[in-house]
Amino acid sequence: MTVVAIDGPAGSGKSTLAKNLARALGFVFLDTGAMYRAVTLAAVERGISPADTEAVCKLVEVCRFEFRPEADRMRVCIDGQDKTAQIRDPKITEQVKFIASAKPLREKLVQMQRDFAASCQRIVTEGRDQGTVAFPHAAVKFFLTADPRQRALRRHQELIAAGQTITLEEVFRQQQIRDASDENREVGPLKPAPDSITIDTTTLTVDQVVSQMEQIARKIINGR
Repeated sequence: MTVVAIDGPAGSGKSTLAKNLARALGFVFLDTGAMYRAVTLAAVERGISPADTEAVCKLVEVCRFEFRPEADRMRVCIDGQDKTAQIRDPKITEQVKFIASAKPLREKLVQMQRDFAASCQRIVTEGRDQGTVAFPHAAVKFFLTADPRQRALRRHQELIAAGQTITLEEVFRQQQIRDASDENREVGPLKPAPDSITIDTTTLTVDQVVSQMEQIARKIINGR
C-alpha cells in the first residue's frame, strides 16, 4: 500500500490539492473530512447530539456508511441514501469538532480510513492527523499552511459556489474555533509529522502547489 498523506488546517487547500495530486499520480483520493462529516450528519439527522459520544458510538455501530471513490471526489452514503451534498452544510461542519475530539469515535474513523486505503492500495489522503496517527508510515507526508484570512476566503468562496449563504466573517469565526479545537485536542491534534514537508500555499496557485507536490512525491516513491 502506498500512501501520500496531506495534513493542515481548514482552508489551507488540502481537499482541492489532494484531489488534483491524486489525479496527477493516478491514485485514489481519500477525503477524511467527508467521513467525519458523515458521522456528524447521521447523528444530527437522528436527533443525537454530536457531543454525546456514547450515543454516537452506538449509532456508528448500527449505521451503514459507504464511501466510494468517484473521479476526484468521494461519494458518501448513509444507510443507502446519498448524503454527499448534505455533509457540506456549515452547520454540520461546525459540529464535527465533537466527533474529532472524542477518542473512541476518532479511533473508529481512523480504522475506516485504513480500511478504505487497504481496499485501494494507492491513495492520497488529507486531514489533520494523516501523517501522524492514521498513516504514520506513509511514503510521503505534506503539511500545508496558509495565511488565516486567505484560508477563510477560500472556504467562503467554496461555500458560496455550493449555494450556501454565509458571510466571510462568519466563516473566519468558525475557522478560528475549528483551528483552536484541532490544535489543542488531546487525541490526534493538528501538527506536522517530524518527517513531513511543509508548503505555504498563501501566494501559490493550485497548479503551482500540485506541480511541486507531484515532483516531490514521484521522487520519493520512485526512490523507495
